[in-house]
Amino acid sequence: MDPLAGLLDGPRARGAFMIRACFDPPWAVRVEDRAPLTVMLMVRGDGWVVPDKGERVRLRAGDLAIARGPDPYTCGDDPATEPQALVLPGAECRYPDGRPLNGAMDLGVRSWGDRLDGSTVMLIGTYLMQGEISGRLLDALPPLLTLTPEVWDCPLTPILMDEIVRDEPGQEVVLDRLLDLLVIAALRAWFARPGAEAPAWYRALADPVVGRVLRLVQDDPAHPWTVASLAATAGVSRAALARRFGDLVGEPPMTYLTGWRLALAADRLRDSEDTLDAIARQVGYGSAFALSSAFKRVYGVSPQEHRTRVA
Repeated sequence: MDPLAGLLDGPRARGAFMIRACFDPPWAVRVEDRAPLTVMLMVRGDGWVVPDKGERVRLRAGDLAIARGPDPYTCGDDPATEPQALVLPGAECRYPDGRPLNGAMDLGVRSWGDRLDGSTVMLIGTYLMQGEISGRLLDALPPLLTLTPEVWDCPLTPILMDEIVRDEPGQEVVLDRLLDLLVIAALRAWFARPGAEAPAWYRALADPVVGRVLRLVQDDPAHPWTVASLAATAGVSRAALARRFGDLVGEPPMTYLTGWRLALAADRLRDSEDTLDAIARQVGYGSAFALSSAFKRVYGVSPQEHRTRVA
């Protein structure tokens, strides 16, 4: 498997929250929806994304930002502008004092704000449920990342502008897939940019020894790998592999393999109706019991509870 493809094979929006926000200064919206991932594409004008923790980011026309939840943040024309609205879990919108907005800022189909021809227009797509985004992908991202037109010219902006305001049968599915495509394209560009802050295992792929081992376990997680068999395949001693792998990836080979297997299992519990026995065999566990024990130890819930939560 192409390692980047394996990382990005995660976005699966299901009824994502998609909206076109149109504002005139001064404007600000406080976001406390605890969503796992939100994409903001600035189409016209400019604004700021101000997280409670970390550095604020200015967005200009053509810029894209991806915010990883659940930490709150504020979007506005200026960091000093007081919020006019509060976005809560489930895309519920209220005034800052808690009163419901009751459609006061609705501007038509998936449009919201002051006026449709406002000086600032931003397209926003939010994954509402944790299970819609692979944990492996979320773990690889910073809390807030941005892309500018110098790094990536978004080819999807005209399509999104056209589709987001359509009200036709099946439109939710169209927007879900467009959001998935936007996220995948944006992250591919982000990982490829100069000085990319890719995860340690991704950088380690360039190493002739560790990179080969990573590809072995990613391509065939069901194989009964041991440190000895991985070392022999890579042409080094067990001690040399353990030391080199730990230095580059940040954890021992078998710890990484366990995490990879459990991440695959979590994705397959979400995306398939396979039995736990079948999934266990697919990811390298001898029985459903063995997978269940390891899964609960790492994720804190049983595989069945995980499947129920993300269903």
